[in-house]
Amino acid sequence: MTLAELARLIVGRAETSQGRFLTALAGPPASGKSTVAEDLRDAVLALGQKCEVVPMDGFHLDNSILSARGLLPRKGAPETFDAAGFATMIDRLKQGGEVIIPTFDRSRDIAIAGARAVPSDCKILIVEGNYLLFDDPAWHRLAPLWDFSIFLNVAEPVLEARLIQRWLDHGLATDAARARAEGNDLPNARRILAARLAADIDL
Repeated sequence: MTLAELARLIVGRAETSQGRFLTALAGPPASGKSTVAEDLRDAVLALGQKCEVVPMDGFHLDNSILSARGLLPRKGAPETFDAAGFATMIDRLKQGGEVIIPTFDRSRDIAIAGARAVPSDCKILIVEGNYLLFDDPAWHRLAPLWDFSIFLNVAEPVLEARLIQRWLDHGLATDAARARAEGNDLPNARRILAARLAADIDL
């Protein structure tokens, strides 16, 4: 299914639904979530519907908390996010109205509270993140809140190559880039793939 076809499907379902229409876009690290979410949003906008992307990255726990808990080297793992806070935001988005949400500043590696407003007249939201379809006690309560769900099903060797390249692009040497990918990113990806819930569409 192309993104244009997917956008038409989402818009069609949203037009027959009450209230906001939440689409979950889930997948492991380096599966292409951010790019697909933005392209899908643009395809929905082209059909004349208001649409915004809502990432889950604003719910990273602060590095000071992660350090105190010995989790800083595992940043990005399920337990390094405020899952309950994220679920509360999704509940509020589902109810409608303007919702103020946090963002994540990658250059400073921090979440910023109250940094963005989702307007009340935006009916279609594309929520993207690693753990939106994750079968874990802290996360699986999200599944009933999605009106539609997409999982980016990318083979592990492709993820590995992309993750190593991501760290190379950050200036790490080859051995260091591989160590970063194998020490944290790939274990997170394997956890997601091993405990994923079913999606309406696999891409």
